[in-house]
Amino acid sequence: MTQRSASTYNLPLHTGFYPPPPDQTARRPASSVTSRSTTNRRHRSSRSHSGGASYRLQNEFPNFAQTGDVEIIINAEGQEKRYMLHRLILAQCSGFFEASTSEDWSRAHTDGATPTVNGNGLNRIGEEDEYGGKAGRPPFAVTPQDRQRWRYEVDWGNKDDEVPMLVQKPIPSTLFGGDHTYRPPAVPTKPPPPSNSFFRSFTAMQSAANIPHQAPENDLIRDYDNLFRIFYNYSPNLDPVNIAESYIQCKSLLNLADMYDALEVVGPRIDHHLLQFQSRLWKQIAKYPPSYLKLGYLARSKVIFAEALIHVVGQWPSGASQLRHHVPDAVLDLIEDKVEDLAEAKLKAEGKLFRLTLNTARGDRVTPANSYMDWLALKK
Repeated sequence: MTQRSASTYNLPLHTGFYPPPPDQTARRPASSVTSRSTTNRRHRSSRSHSGGASYRLQNEFPNFAQTGDVEIIINAEGQEKRYMLHRLILAQCSGFFEASTSEDWSRAHTDGATPTVNGNGLNRIGEEDEYGGKAGRPPFAVTPQDRQRWRYEVDWGNKDDEVPMLVQKPIPSTLFGGDHTYRPPAVPTKPPPPSNSFFRSFTAMQSAANIPHQAPENDLIRDYDNLFRIFYNYSPNLDPVNIAESYIQCKSLLNLADMYDALEVVGPRIDHHLLQFQSRLWKQIAKYPPSYLKLGYLARSKVIFAEALIHVVGQWPSGASQLRHHVPDAVLDLIEDKVEDLAEAKLKAEGKLFRLTLNTARGDRVTPANSYMDWLALKK
C-alpha cells in the first residue's frame, strides 16, 4: 500500500492545533430540554407545603367561603365564632335579616370597580391582558368580590342590662383598596394515610393526655350556633338527657329567635325536641305550668301549650304573677275565659250531685210527699 502524504488530502501539516469540542448541550435535542424543564416545573407546582395534600377553601356550614355573602362574628367572654352564610337563607328564615339586608336599610358594600383574582390584592393593578380587560380574568367575569356583601357583629351596648344583638358593620378595606373577606382555614381534599389500629389507639390516648382542658362554650355562642344550624336544616345541639337543662337551652334559644323574628322556623324544632322526653315532659309541665305555658306559646306547640293551660286554669290565680307582663293579653284573656267556664261547669256538676244525694232524715229520697220544701229546692 502506497504511503500518501498529508498534502495529498489537503490536510493541515501542523498537528498541534485541534478544533474545540462542540458544546455538549448543543447536541441535545431542544425538545428534551423543554420537556425536562416543563416536567420539573409541573412537579414543583403539585407540591404542597402543608402535609403533602392539596387544599381548597371550605364551602359548607358554617363557613361558605366560596358562595357566602353574609359574614357574622359572635364574640362573648373571650370566645369568638365566625360564620359565612347566605343572605337568601337568612332572609327567608328571619325577618330581621330580611329587613336589614333590603335595599332601603342595608349598608351593603359592593366593590365592582376594583376586581380581584383569587383574593390577591396585587392583581388589582389596571393591566390589560389578551381579553382586553383587567389582568387575570376574562371580561364580564363575576368574582366573589363583585357580589354584594354584609357583615354583622354582636353589639353589647353601653349598659349592663342591655341585650346583646347583631349590628351591621361596614366591611373593612385592605391595603390595596379591596374588601377584607374572612377566609376560613383550608380543608384538605385527601384523607390522611391509614394506620393500624394499635397505632391509632396509642396516638389517641397520648393526644388525649396532652390536650389541655378547654373552656365550655359560651351560652350566647351556643344559642347563635343553634339558631343558624336550624336555618340550614341541621339539628340543634340541645341536651337530650336532662330535661331541666334542655328547658333552659330551649327557652334561651326561643328568646333569641323571638328577637330576630324567627319563631316560625325555630319553634317546630323545639317542639320536636321536647316531645321526645314523653312522660318526663308531662311531669315537668304539671310541676311548672306557667313556665311551660310561656315556652309552648313561643314554640307554637299546641300540645305543650294545651297541657300547660289545663294546669294554669286549674290553679288560677296562683300563677298570675308569673304570666302577667310575660305573655300577650290575648293569652291572659283566654285563661280568664277558661276559668269562668270551669267555674260554671263546677256549679252544674255540684248541682247534679246534690240532687242525686239529697235524702230525708230517715234516708228516704226527697219527694213532694215527705219533704215538699226540699223537693222545690231541687227543682230550682
